[in-house]
Amino acid sequence: MKTRTLGPFEVSAISLGCMNLSHAYGTPPSPEQAEKVLLAALDAGVTMFDTAALYGFGANETLVGRVLGRHRQRFTLASKCGIQGVDLNGDGKLVRVIDGRPETIRSVCEQSLKRLQTDVIDLYYLHRWDKKVPIEDSVGALADLVRAGKIRSIGLSEVSASTLRKAHAVHPIAAVQTEYSLWSRNAEIAVLQACKEIGAAFVAFSPVTRGFLCGGLEDVATLDAKDIRRAMPRFAPDNFAKNLSLLPPFRALAAEAGCTPAQLCLAWLLHQGGHIIPIPGTTRVDHLLEDLAAVDVRLSADLLRRLDALVHEGTVAGNRYNEQNNREVDTEVFGTSQ
Repeated sequence: MKTRTLGPFEVSAISLGCMNLSHAYGTPPSPEQAEKVLLAALDAGVTMFDTAALYGFGANETLVGRVLGRHRQRFTLASKCGIQGVDLNGDGKLVRVIDGRPETIRSVCEQSLKRLQTDVIDLYYLHRWDKKVPIEDSVGALADLVRAGKIRSIGLSEVSASTLRKAHAVHPIAAVQTEYSLWSRNAEIAVLQACKEIGAAFVAFSPVTRGFLCGGLEDVATLDAKDIRRAMPRFAPDNFAKNLSLLPPFRALAAEAGCTPAQLCLAWLLHQGGHIIPIPGTTRVDHLLEDLAAVDVRLSADLLRRLDALVHEGTVAGNRYNEQNNREVDTEVFGTSQ
């Protein structure tokens, strides 16, 4: 597996997002299947695994800790604070809450360390900037965790270039994680360049367009009732029908490149800069191995140009998030869309 630099670490150029083993895209796989995926990734050379306190309200961290804890020295462990499940009503039902107060960050980190069965988290992100708390205060709390030996480096997620620079002035930021793919280009406005300027890696989540360009989803009615894509504007019936027109020419470009559509998505990202690290997620070992093989796909300048012309913010129908989720992020936008 080829590697790329992330702060003080060298990690696999394609790493693994663990979210959908516990969360987000409908019914998660069985514990046995999830374990197979994690161990197959480790055996295939993946050396960064990305989780969060949010995913399954702690269940994903527990899974990663249980399965990979005994292999802790073989990989870089990334997790996140700043969004977690809270029993707001005292009824035992956890509710998703954004909370970047220093005392909450410290408490959530301690819980994560226990679930992950480790003494230290290599890369700890602020999952969302809590806009009620100055970014300097939240990053200051994370810096305290570095000094205490609880975490080794600090990351941010879904922040603008200006917020990144404010945070970096408090403590060096090792990585920014934001959605980035052929159909989500907001990072290109400013934050990709800002990362390069300060020496931070850019970790791209949802790099295969939430499964859309892979071609396996052609009817949103087949999605599980709890699948988060049902609330995303690009998957609303009218927008989705328009977006389907992108699939035939995209498949043709993948065939020309001699790779699968998923590999084309990932190869395109790897060609955008040496500081970019995609973290696709999957529940299947065959899809995992397909994704990882994208490190060896070479794309010509002409094919890259045609890809850029085919799929970009102007050719995709619908915003990436609904209004509520748009208010929660702090990323630059194209015009009025997010």
